[in-house]
Amino acid sequence: MKQVNLQDYIEYSEERFTKRIVFKEGDSTVFVLNFTAGQTLPTHKHPGTNVYLLVVEGEGTFTIDGKEVKAKKNDVILADGDEEFAFVNDSNGNTSLYVMLNKIPDEKYAQNI
Repeated sequence: MKQVNLQDYIEYSEERFTKRIVFKEGDSTVFVLNFTAGQTLPTHKHPGTNVYLLVVEGEGTFTIDGKEVKAKKNDVILADGDEEFAFVNDSNGNTSLYVMLNKIPDEKYAQNI
């Protein structure tokens, strides 16, 4: 059993969004993405795994296969791994996303940046 406090992974940087790994076990990983106002997550896919995203704090806009989806605190988004998605913190405050990948498609997804 492992227990952590999510607040320990919420860390903002004015230079770029941050990614903090919470758990990495086998083919699964859980991490937190942290965005200050105006920061973006570029368009990408996660082939072979679904992506589960929970807005822990703040709000912003996802673009999933070209469709804009507004999201706010406590909203949960499911993106199929073959769907292209991106995120922008278009609010005036900070935003944090709790992300779960149940099968890591590539080791690059399980590294802090």
